[in-house]
Amino acid sequence: MRVVIAGASGFLGTHLSEHLRVHGHEVTSLVRHPPTGSHQSQWDPAARQVDADVIDRADAVVNLAGAPIAGNPHSRKWARDVLESRVSTTELLAETIAASERPAAFLAGNAIGWYGDHGSAPVTEDTESLGDAFLTRVARQWEAAAEKARAAGSRVCLLRTAPVMDRTSPPLKQLRLLFQAGGGARLGSGEQYMPMISLRDWIGAVSYLIESRDVSGAFNLCCPRTPTNAEFTRALASAVHRKAFLAVPSPLLKVAAGDLAPDVLGSVNARPAALERAGYDFEDEDVREVLAAALA
Repeated sequence: MRVVIAGASGFLGTHLSEHLRVHGHEVTSLVRHPPTGSHQSQWDPAARQVDADVIDRADAVVNLAGAPIAGNPHSRKWARDVLESRVSTTELLAETIAASERPAAFLAGNAIGWYGDHGSAPVTEDTESLGDAFLTRVARQWEAAAEKARAAGSRVCLLRTAPVMDRTSPPLKQLRLLFQAGGGARLGSGEQYMPMISLRDWIGAVSYLIESRDVSGAFNLCCPRTPTNAEFTRALASAVHRKAFLAVPSPLLKVAAGDLAPDVLGSVNARPAALERAGYDFEDEDVREVLAAALA
């Protein structure tokens, strides 16, 4: 298959591109600099410029572009960049796909934070979006930006991605070092559910959706059994052979995390129901398996 990836130089994009190429797919990366080879195509989302011919030839387009979530949550510029970098890239690709005679499949990156705080109730793709937490608001606009592609007949898969756990990338890279230093702590009460997915399952699931030509809609990219923050804290402490007796009080988190506090303290007991219905078989089903794969 011919696959075009926006955000291919990022952590997830790099691993997905390598996986697809190894499995015989032709991958073109959308880049912001002059291309260095035939496997790259220059685009400029801010100027609304992308090579329509590249999109026309694609069987699938994957958007993983977006400013890093890690940053100063008290900064208006950070908040604006997080939102605009996701919505503008998704809108441009969706409109370009919609204008094609043969619309490519569109795998539109998004976040599990779309759901907002649902407490302990199980959350599937049929669950509504609640609240006005910052990342929930971003995710709603991000997802809505893909609508033009769907309306034009594109097979759209909305990738509602939980934090992807790997020792070389956030958030686990920083948490592993903190826990190894003895600073591991649950957040607030620790009772909030905290979705996650291993890197290998994220790559496997996205590749499966690219190749499965008869599936579409929203997909929760998370392990089947979502842990609470307390369960995650105990599992990570055990994995790095440390104790974790500390707790960060909720009032302190609300001050330190700024706009991200509702997302950190909110609870999403997510289930990957649509992926399982589509036939994807997870390698890492719970927090211990996810961490074992991530830290291996």
